[in-house]
Amino acid sequence: MDDDKLLSGDKANDEEASLEKSLRPQTLAQYIGQDRVKHELSVYIEAARKREESLDHVLLYGPPGLGKTTLAMVIANEMQVNIRTTSGPAIEKPGDLVALLNELQPGDILFIDEIHRLPKIVEEMLYSAMEDFFVDIVVGQGPTAHPVHFPLPPFTLIGATTRAGMLSAPLRDRFGIVEHMAYYEVDDLTDIVKRTADIFQTSIKPSGAHEIARRSRGTPRIANRLFKRIRDFAEVADQDAIDEAIVDRSLTYLRVDDAGLDETDNKLLRTMLEYYDGGPVGLATIAANIGEETDTIAEVVEPYLLQIGFLKRTQRGRVVTIKGYQHLGFPYPQNKLG
Repeated sequence: MDDDKLLSGDKANDEEASLEKSLRPQTLAQYIGQDRVKHELSVYIEAARKREESLDHVLLYGPPGLGKTTLAMVIANEMQVNIRTTSGPAIEKPGDLVALLNELQPGDILFIDEIHRLPKIVEEMLYSAMEDFFVDIVVGQGPTAHPVHFPLPPFTLIGATTRAGMLSAPLRDRFGIVEHMAYYEVDDLTDIVKRTADIFQTSIKPSGAHEIARRSRGTPRIANRLFKRIRDFAEVADQDAIDEAIVDRSLTYLRVDDAGLDETDNKLLRTMLEYYDGGPVGLATIAANIGEETDTIAEVVEPYLLQIGFLKRTQRGRVVTIKGYQHLGFPYPQNKLG
């Protein structure tokens, strides 16, 4: 391959990366959906800026793909401060945390995704860092080991989690601002799809945008992912604009059904119906049957099925609802009525 083609390919990749980055809104005004959360955060941000203080610590929780990381970036932009990003599993020992905290300037934000996966020893060090802006570390080894009091500048910790129930009470209580990210309404997702199409300079009809939104499980990340795959199908078919018909054909090929459920969702429901009479059945048993990790089911698959009423939790396990039976075309057992 000649140099011109290599440079052309590099340029195309750079442009695609730039487009991907531009999908993230920069301000609360640009951020579509989550109106209650945005309104509350706008008040807290404005108050902190007026007082010239760092924002109180923020916990964002909810299913994956709803924009928690993006919202953390937006908060940093609104506060006009720098943000450092990491994840719970990446902070393996106290020294890793100290290194991150040492890089912060007054008012800066430390964003920890999957904060429920922090090691216990790191979490305990966070308590004093969050509450009193210091950490105590031990320097040296053996007889020469001695504690050092390490002061920190006022900073904001933003934690994101899909499993708020797994956070310890002492950590959860140190967040002054706690916001639940809910699944998106179809109208908001439609606006997100239209914005994405505009960024990618792709023509899309209102019916096409609405159909993508309707089948995106209430999740912007999924809406954007489906849009990009449907764009591929439309381009190969030499279609000038994405309409409802090309969306339907593309999603059928991608095995995303009319309710937005994918192959894993339907496999879970079908397994419960065919092998366990619709439940109750335990999460570990479901995971073993469909070949998925329990965490994947609990964090990614199950929440939406619960949200749309196809599944419910009981003390004895998960149970498929009447709506779930109807979706897969199974007759609801007479002995379960009433």
